Amino acid sequence: MTALELNGISKSFKNDEVLSGLSLSADEGETVVIFGPSGTGKTVLLRLISGIYDPDDGDIRLSGSSVIGIAPERRGVGMAFQNFALYPHMEAAENIASPLQARGGTSAQIADKVRDIASLLKIDHVLSHRPKELSNGQKQRTALARALVAGPKILLLDDPLRNVDAKLRFEMRLELPRLLREFQSTTLYVTQDYKEAMALGDRIAVLLDGGFAQVATPEDIYRDPVNIEVAKLFGDPTINLIPSRIVTANGGTHADLAGSPIDLGPGYAHAAGREIYAGIRPEAISISQTATKGALPVELIAVTPLNERVVMLLHLADGTEFFASAPEEGAAGSREHGPAFAGIYPADLLIFARDSGQRIQPQTSNRQTL
Repeated sequence: MTALELNGISKSFKNDEVLSGLSLSADEGETVVIFGPSGTGKTVLLRLISGIYDPDDGDIRLSGSSVIGIAPERRGVGMAFQNFALYPHMEAAENIASPLQARGGTSAQIADKVRDIASLLKIDHVLSHRPKELSNGQKQRTALARALVAGPKILLLDDPLRNVDAKLRFEMRLELPRLLREFQSTTLYVTQDYKEAMALGDRIAVLLDGGFAQVATPEDIYRDPVNIEVAKLFGDPTINLIPSRIVTANGGTHADLAGSPIDLGPGYAHAAGREIYAGIRPEAISISQTATKGALPVELIAVTPLNERVVMLLHLADGTEFFASAPEEGAAGSREHGPAFAGIYPADLLIFARDSGQRIQPQTSNRQTL
């Protein structure tokens, strides 16, 4: 069942249009990550859903009913902010209990629920502490407990891991999916971290230029981005974009990369003559010191170890730079600077129109090794 529907939502502040005709739906128990660069309106969107702001146009429906004009405390929405937003004069237990007290209930009932959620989030030993006595990790868990304690149907998490240390961020990426499944809340999770988005989201909604550029599973966003903007947001190093042109010759269709043709198969015959960017993820490129059929001649310029991976800077024959990456254990033969060969699966190429940046899709599937 659909738990949340956004239909044509628009919001402006003076002459600055932040969101324009934005639509999205989320099913019960689903986690949808709202992902995008800073300033794209992610927090504004959460505040519209929670009732802090009213949209200029459009409708927001929770469990099938419009909540336009409904007060925030009556929407059944829980929200955790990136800056924790804890009451500084209250102990952690009082902060967590505040949504329950607003709804009413006996002191004993409220205390039981606070203890239960605090135990689940492993902060039951700091319930008597005020925010200034808590670590950032404890503040983050206290804010999350406050958002969860009333069992909201909709949970809004505004980049809650942004201000915590790297170790806790990694731990919470592992723990949060379990917690969210346990509470069965429909969750909208805002982040600027693509790894976080891919780890936590059942689906990712990429917010750009006031609307969703793409809404899909993490795997589909990564492997099948709709345009260059989306493709560049995911991956480290980012996707290689090599200027090229689709050419038909000798009965085949290929992309010319610095004088070396890559056979694209018949799927791209409809795009013959178009100026393109050939997009290829660094991890999809294999580097060898020996020539293989169809491999691109390259110059290996630099090799940089990055934890468990090695990143290689390469030049094509015309000087075009691009990157390849490989697991540390598989890159032993790729460390000598100088001439080398780059192997690519044509099916790993993402073809983008150079004028618009939009993805050009093949009309038939094709996969073969260079």
